Amino acid sequence: MKIAYVYDAVYPWVKGGGEKRIYELSRRLAARGHEVHCYGMKWWQGEVDILKDGVHLHGICPPMPLYSNGKRSISEAAFFAGKLLFPRIDCEVIDCQNFPYLSCFSARLLSSLKGQKLFITWHEVWGDYWREYLGEKGRAGQAVEWAAARLTDHNIAVSERTQRELLSLGARGVQVVPNGIDWKKISGIMPSPEQSDVIYVGRLVGHKNVDLLIKAVGIVKSEIPDVKAVIVGDGPGMKGLTSLVSELELEKNVVFLGFLEDYNDALALMKSSRLFASPSTREGFGMAALEANACGLPVVTVDHKMNAVMDLVKTETGAICQPTKQALAEAICRTLQKKRKMQGRCIEEAKKYDWEEICRRAERVYDR
Repeated sequence: MKIAYVYDAVYPWVKGGGEKRIYELSRRLAARGHEVHCYGMKWWQGEVDILKDGVHLHGICPPMPLYSNGKRSISEAAFFAGKLLFPRIDCEVIDCQNFPYLSCFSARLLSSLKGQKLFITWHEVWGDYWREYLGEKGRAGQAVEWAAARLTDHNIAVSERTQRELLSLGARGVQVVPNGIDWKKISGIMPSPEQSDVIYVGRLVGHKNVDLLIKAVGIVKSEIPDVKAVIVGDGPGMKGLTSLVSELELEKNVVFLGFLEDYNDALALMKSSRLFASPSTREGFGMAALEANACGLPVVTVDHKMNAVMDLVKTETGAICQPTKQALAEAICRTLQKKRKMQGRCIEEAKKYDWEEICRRAERVYDR
């Protein structure tokens, strides 16, 4: 098959869950004999069209900042959607990521003109959250999301939770192809000498609720005075979070390591920790949580309708609690005590999401 992926951000120049998914699937599909193309902004130096890991990368326009004032840029989305109308996409299958939405409409137009099959991969559905995110302007976001859900009969959801939300919007032909992990790679990584009790890996933005985790660590400290939490990642919330640590006098208990260029270093830190905390109330899948399971870590997450990490957590592999500092602290203490018993089950559950199997699932969906 000739397969085209459409997304403005391109891995490894931009690192995120959506970018990593396309990277892992595209290079594996290419290795299986398919001709794979990725159309995005030109984040790299040199030629506009390059071949990397067997995949044809096409930079259809210069890169623009993806975020403005901490939120996805509408002007960037419109710019990319407009530029997408000009390149010749000569493929049988187009897989367009649902974010940043406007490109889905361009992809629909292109696929209609050439009789190509359009798939839209949905990483999450926002629904009513649009109004919380943009205020009254969020009504327009809801309308765009509703319309995008009706663009094709071939929709892919990365989780069962996203599938349910899509079906409630009236989307058709929704199949689940989850994100995955590189089990072979993770299993070969050695633990870091930097040991910890709790680790968080992700962006430092509001909905990730890292402040809730820090407050919970303050409560855990009353039972485990030398408890150590490591926070890996960066973002607009860094300054406020470091101030909160100082305010709660947790400088010896909470360590910020910032953004790590080599993600293997983050995996090594997971392997030397005892528990992974995911206090986010909005996750379309939860790649880092799954990778933590693969490292043998149980996951503690919070109960929220937009948190798909909950779908990955079982009683034997972690805990789900209310999104309060007290509940999170109690869940952390309970799970730390059970870590040894949970370790084996965490690894076994994570193995089911190896990228090789996920690639085969995607291939079957495209082929049908």
